[in-house]
Amino acid sequence: MFTVYVLFSVTYHKIYIGFTSNLEARLASHDADKGKGYTHRFQPWKAVYSEQFTTKGEAQKREKELKSAKGREFVGNIIKSTSN
Repeated sequence: MFTVYVLFSVTYHKIYIGFTSNLEARLASHDADKGKGYTHRFQPWKAVYSEQFTTKGEAQKREKELKSAKGREFVGNIIKSTSN
């Protein structure tokens, strides 16, 4: 099982979209104190959306869709609805 997920940094107003086969461990790694990179710089992260898929290919396709202009609009609407 694969999960596509969307994280939101309330502090920095940043979005991260990814996929994983172990959501719990992946979310923990995004908020871990050690490390570097995009997700480390904009901690803390809040999981605002996720979808599950049977295959890695399906998850990758959906991740790519969410990173498109139409997908960003979808994600933006989710963030707006969770902020109210």
